[in-house]
Amino acid sequence: MAPDQQQEASAAVAAANTGALHGLPFDDDQDLADERRGFLGTAADPLIRAAGGRVVWDLDAYGFLDRDCPPTAHPGLWRQARLVSGHGLFEVVPGIYQVRGFDLSNMTLVEGERGVLVIDPLVSAETAAAALALYRQHRGDRPVTGLLYTHSHVDHFGGARGVLTDRDLADGVPVVAPEGFLEHAVSENVYAGTAMARRAAYMYGAALGKGPRGQVGSGLGPTASTGTVTLIPPTLHVTTTGQTETVDGIRMVFQMAPGTEAPAELHIHFPDHRALCTAENATHTLHNLLTLRGALVRDAHDWAHYLTEAVQLFGDDSDVVFASHHWPVWGRDRVLDFLALQRDLYAYLHDQTLRMLNQGLTGPEIAERMQLPPALERAWHTTGYYGSVSHNTKAVYQRYLGWFDGNPAHLWEHPPTEAAARYVDFMGGVEEVLRRARGSYAAGDFRWVAQVVNHVVFADPGNAEARRLQADALEQLGYGSENGTWRNFYLTGAHELRHGPVGTPTTADSPDLVAALTLDQLLDSLAIRIDGPRSWHADLTLRLHLGADRPPVTVRLHNGVLTHVNGPGPAAPPARLDLTLDESDLRAVLLGTESLARLAEQGRATLDGDPAVLDELLGYLSSPDPGFAIVTP
Repeated sequence: MAPDQQQEASAAVAAANTGALHGLPFDDDQDLADERRGFLGTAADPLIRAAGGRVVWDLDAYGFLDRDCPPTAHPGLWRQARLVSGHGLFEVVPGIYQVRGFDLSNMTLVEGERGVLVIDPLVSAETAAAALALYRQHRGDRPVTGLLYTHSHVDHFGGARGVLTDRDLADGVPVVAPEGFLEHAVSENVYAGTAMARRAAYMYGAALGKGPRGQVGSGLGPTASTGTVTLIPPTLHVTTTGQTETVDGIRMVFQMAPGTEAPAELHIHFPDHRALCTAENATHTLHNLLTLRGALVRDAHDWAHYLTEAVQLFGDDSDVVFASHHWPVWGRDRVLDFLALQRDLYAYLHDQTLRMLNQGLTGPEIAERMQLPPALERAWHTTGYYGSVSHNTKAVYQRYLGWFDGNPAHLWEHPPTEAAARYVDFMGGVEEVLRRARGSYAAGDFRWVAQVVNHVVFADPGNAEARRLQADALEQLGYGSENGTWRNFYLTGAHELRHGPVGTPTTADSPDLVAALTLDQLLDSLAIRIDGPRSWHADLTLRLHLGADRPPVTVRLHNGVLTHVNGPGPAAPPARLDLTLDESDLRAVLLGTESLARLAEQGRATLDGDPAVLDELLGYLSSPDPGFAIVTP
């Protein structure tokens, strides 16, 4: 859209943005200092060009962000955009440097005995070469003695040939990546690459002018560069957590984190620098569980688990945490708090989505109800600048239950184009649609009847005529179904509309299945049942002692999230209850088939502390509804 066709913000939008400005914690300006910390300088020429002279990156393109936020932008996003547009070379700690603002992602450089290890060489070879040149300008002409990809997304490997040559590879310079990197990098960027790239143009605003009424950034970074994307296959794979490697004298301890922000991803601890790199799993925004450009749905449960594990493995030995986007966090206590809040963010979205879907809510319904605990609402770095609570909630739902919400009326709907034509016809034509803003017109197509009448049933479930017509339509669709499960869905829906709910004849949590759960799985299943809003302000810690040959299990309810770790953990507060018993007895107590008091009376359990802690914890559990409505609201 040309500038002269763009509109100013409406009064309503301007008022909402002004309201947001007053509601955000602008008194917390720690990020402003952290983003500038360690700045050494930036490039003299703001334009990075391809071989033919085409500009692939402009460092000055976001200079307009230095102004006050206009009514045409949300003040929180404007603040984030200003932070991520800062560009130059920054010292993280002596020996570790980052080039930021030269692309969507950061390039990290770790100095070794002879040269420098490059981590995540941006999107394009041109921007990566410019970033390396800036580093050398300030730190000397060191050779690249290693290349490391933290994960399988293009903004972390695309600039590989901007920092390594074929001669370097022939000389044995290692290229390090997590197991599965190449498979996932190729499958994501080749198999579905055309569709993803088309949608990425929307996601990153490639066609928009940069300015107050156009593109102001993506939340994760400014945008993606448009240079040459390259890929050098790994020569050294990281396969296990705890694996150690030394490249050019740089000691690294790795943590595998597959299925999180990327299918193949790892974290890196640098013990000699007391520094932790979390790749893209702990950044200064709520990330995507399903990116809008399209990708595999990410596992929020594993995401939270790996952040918990990172704290356990490296929390006591880290004075700084940095990532492949945004700016670092310094200080052990701040590092632990940052990682814990990031963990709670993904765990809360996962557990509460599962809790509500087991009560029969669909993805859109859960998204409308989902609200973060106050501690997560107040933190800048848990705000949805890139991902959002709404679409991440739907992503969790999709991961577990897929696109189908269980309502047979939605099983074989007309696709969007055909449905749109019928909607317009049903509403009396384009002019009538515009005049009445969605009128209605009935069609004799059974699929269409089921799709349309379903809205009436959900708006007025007591309407007998709507229920009768919907049941007749579902029945006819069932009769015409070649697929047995489709037929069963349709006919069961018709039956319930006519006669009421039939309940759930099978039990998912049978004794055999429950007995097969590991203790970790059992505790995770309880976390899903925690009523988040009721437990927002609870802070309960208990420690479970299950035998002399096993480390204690520390269980904590905090910020509406139930977490557990083996051992006390560097971030765990003192336990209010230490409980010693056999695992089988613990299982019985957690499942409600045994009384802790009775176990204590029998000498089968020893309690040190307040026994009410466990009762309070179990009191926050909600129950799933095995008979929730499907064809009615």
